[in-house]
Amino acid sequence: MKGRLVSDTGPIIALSSIDRLEILKMIFDEVSLPETVHHEIMQGGKSFTGLESYRKATWIKVQSPASPIEPLLGTLLDRGEASVIHLAREKESDFVLIDERKARKIARKIYGLHVVGSAMKYVVAGEA
Repeated sequence: MKGRLVSDTGPIIALSSIDRLEILKMIFDEVSLPETVHHEIMQGGKSFTGLESYRKATWIKVQSPASPIEPLLGTLLDRGEASVIHLAREKESDFVLIDERKARKIARKIYGLHVVGSAMKYVVAGEA
């Protein structure tokens, strides 16, 4: 499963906590995070056991959207999820990695994005 991925906070924290972020690098050609997601991860501070693993993953691109988030997204989802969907659409990414069910449904049904959840990345990694 190659292509460009934009990820939300939860999956990055989960993989960082077990020092397995490289799974994403093996599966996808490019991994990006919206700046909002990057800030959410960094705010975990010392209580976030995977922070060092995240900091070492210099191959992850932190990007800012070129345009403001659509009001619909901003009302229905939290900032991180909305920014993932918005950036993925702007950058014409192949996949979004979101765990929250409502955000996954909106990404898939309203915006036609290919959604990958944490369970899928573990399955694919097992095949790699």
